[in-house]
Amino acid sequence: MRAGGEGTGRLRVAPFDYPTGMAGEGTGTDGVPSEPVPVLVPRPRGVCGNLTEAVERRSPRGPAVLPYPLAPGPRRERGTRVKPISVHLVSLGCPKNLVDSEVILGRIGAEGFIVSPDPEAADVLMVNTCGFIESAKQESIDTILGLVEYKEADPAKRVVVAGCLGQRYPEELHREIPEIDAIVGLSEYSRMPAILRELVGNARLAHPVQVNAPDHPAYSEGSRLRLTPAHSAYLRISEGCDNPCTFCAIPSFRGRFRSKAVQTVLDEARELIASGATEINLISQDLTSFGFDLDGGYHLPELLRELDRVEGVRWIRLLYTYPYKFSDAMIDAVAECERVIPYIDMPIQHIDDLMLKRMGRRLGEKGTVELFRRMRERIPGLVLRTTFIVGFPGETEAQFEKLVSFVQDARIERVGVFPYSDEDGTPAAKLPGKIAPEVAAERVERLMLAQQEIAFAWNQERLGTETDVLIDGVTETEEGERLAGRSYGEAPEIDGRIFLPDGAGKPGEYLRARIVGVEEYDLVAEPAAKAAGSRRPG
Repeated sequence: MRAGGEGTGRLRVAPFDYPTGMAGEGTGTDGVPSEPVPVLVPRPRGVCGNLTEAVERRSPRGPAVLPYPLAPGPRRERGTRVKPISVHLVSLGCPKNLVDSEVILGRIGAEGFIVSPDPEAADVLMVNTCGFIESAKQESIDTILGLVEYKEADPAKRVVVAGCLGQRYPEELHREIPEIDAIVGLSEYSRMPAILRELVGNARLAHPVQVNAPDHPAYSEGSRLRLTPAHSAYLRISEGCDNPCTFCAIPSFRGRFRSKAVQTVLDEARELIASGATEINLISQDLTSFGFDLDGGYHLPELLRELDRVEGVRWIRLLYTYPYKFSDAMIDAVAECERVIPYIDMPIQHIDDLMLKRMGRRLGEKGTVELFRRMRERIPGLVLRTTFIVGFPGETEAQFEKLVSFVQDARIERVGVFPYSDEDGTPAAKLPGKIAPEVAAERVERLMLAQQEIAFAWNQERLGTETDVLIDGVTETEEGERLAGRSYGEAPEIDGRIFLPDGAGKPGEYLRARIVGVEEYDLVAEPAAKAAGSRRPG
């Protein structure tokens, strides 16, 4: 059994092993292999109270285990006298951070930099950090210090920190880890090529902390160097967040909510499809607020209908919707659009009204239950994913038991559970009634065990059914090499997988398959006689 089950630090499937050749040598047009091979790597976990403690806690385990290697970027023209600058980048955190990494790599690649899969061979060692929760901060710190070890062995190397941790704690990082040569904030990625050139050409930057307010417009993120398999891509439709969740610090370092223009989103979708993507995973801090900052209206339903008409897309998936804003128009759009799959990621965090109020959530128990009822009735084949926070300040045993009962009654297919941790600058950090960490951890386990029964039972119900499966690649299992894929009910990276016999298909293909076995959170399937459908999954 994989560690922790769904949503609790289980082994991640890294995107793939990249070849060592330059773009164009056995790869797709964007440098991504045409047949990526998933590999399992453990995500390091830890807890840090602050950056000083995180640095002191670092274990003497050698260089950090990097989450995955990156595709090499374009080569300079022959005859160029100046050696191209090579960059090794480690991307941590959520899909939104991954898109930032793809944007950075696309920009530096377009200006002649080489993206190196080997940190020992690179001039610049960069980490795109996550700063969302304590375990993510610790992972970022460990990775930074792991890259610093390469610099200690070769002082000519430069260490660059980008991403949310750098945006959130720039001065602290600069003070606590002086080996960092540059800290680049979220608003400065357009300047990354110039910053790296200045950094490599000098002993140090005049201003090593390059961090400003994250108030840049939600611009086009085209021409990315994608790090996902060619057939699956993330498409960010907005930046920042305006929701008043008391436990969340994201608005403080990601800024206010800013939507992209509809045409920008459509253009990016077409570019992703042209590069081989047939699955488009829409991401944002809050998908359902799309357009509100522009004219006061919620325009995600209209955007979905526009995307549904884009040629070449097969699956459009919604990752992170906000329950308070999930309107009847949204339900109708998901139910009616042929390419919008009936998979909805909707974190609700808790079900007790007092807890929801203390969390700053805008939809209570009654509204949540009614919303779920309407969605189940009107969206055929709906698969729901949600997340919960347990151990929030003031949570009583009775309130937690109420949450367990709700999970058992609601029969939600996909659930992630996280223990509460104080985040600097958030209202929740000042609340009384803190729950002991060991109590919060025990509640995580209890809730996940309750959900495990539901998830396993749902998988048993799927035995004998047929579904379309998108092949991600070949993976090594206890039974040998098998194809790993997903139906519309499995989101990339976070949900289970469907295994098929090796040779049954190729990465990026959609196969009609019959479910013949269950391996806890995963399924086993065999190819069915019927060809996979071309649009709405079944």
